[in-house]
Amino acid sequence: MKLTSTWLAAALASLSFAASAEELNLYSARHYQTDEALYANFTKQTGIKINRIEGKEDELLERIKNEGANSPADIFITVDAARLAKAHELGLFAPVSSKALESRIPAHLRTEDWFSFSTRARVIIYNKGAVKAEDVQNYADLANPKLKGKFCSRSGAHPYNLSLMASVIANEGEAKAEAWAKGMVANFARAPKGGDTDQIKAVAAGECGVAISNTYYVARLMRSTKPADRKVMESIGVVWPNQASTGTHINVSGGGMLKTAPHKEAAVKFLEYLASDDAQRHFADGNNEWPAVESVKVENPALDQLGKFKADKMPVKNLAMYQAKAQIIFDRAGFK
Repeated sequence: MKLTSTWLAAALASLSFAASAEELNLYSARHYQTDEALYANFTKQTGIKINRIEGKEDELLERIKNEGANSPADIFITVDAARLAKAHELGLFAPVSSKALESRIPAHLRTEDWFSFSTRARVIIYNKGAVKAEDVQNYADLANPKLKGKFCSRSGAHPYNLSLMASVIANEGEAKAEAWAKGMVANFARAPKGGDTDQIKAVAAGECGVAISNTYYVARLMRSTKPADRKVMESIGVVWPNQASTGTHINVSGGGMLKTAPHKEAAVKFLEYLASDDAQRHFADGNNEWPAVESVKVENPALDQLGKFKADKMPVKNLAMYQAKAQIIFDRAGFK
């Protein structure tokens, strides 16, 4: 049988497509080593190989934009609602129709084209010897003059703080939000610096009396076997803010399928997998986050010890809506 060059080219193209159909190209701004098991489990269940590129959010979004219609990226995942909303605003995500995702991910934790797969809460950390728990029951208390010289924070430009400010704007209006920002600045123990773990350690050391942190940083210290970390946890207390009103602010980790995804079927399978019981438990066990799927039961000693709390169920898209205003307010208040 004589093989023509046309037939051979078509055969090779077919083989190439068959190989690529069993792949998924993931652009991830989640930098947690524990996610390795999450991805390996997906491949084990489906046979779909994951090719992963990791980077910072802005770098990955710029890369996807520059690659245009030829982008190999199928899925973009990251942390923080504002960052996910930015991908939406750039027109990078494609709407996903999935009964599995719609039935498992609560409405306030999803939009038409991206989904939250885990949540983390922003709590108040206080030094047991310097601040009374009853004085820091609400985010608003961080602006109380009685805490003058006692408040520490990471930068006001960081997405975690911007999302918290966005929730305050949405719940209470711009005027109260700006007064709150100015009050916190007046209470600074030092200029904002470092990450959430740095704030916790500064509170434990007495450099500050109070700070705010995402819960998974607290849980990491709680689960640590290092004597220094155990000592930190002995010195601090944790408060779930706003339990008598709106509930504690939560942020999310999530993702969506890209419009130019070359493997759309695999992409939807991956998103649905992230909403499965196995994957949801992994978010909790691997990185101390709460599952987005409310029915999933997890066994994490740190999360159990932190206890149950009332969460603010503001739609995640609202957090993105007020991001720009949040930055303006922080800038005006001098919260750098």
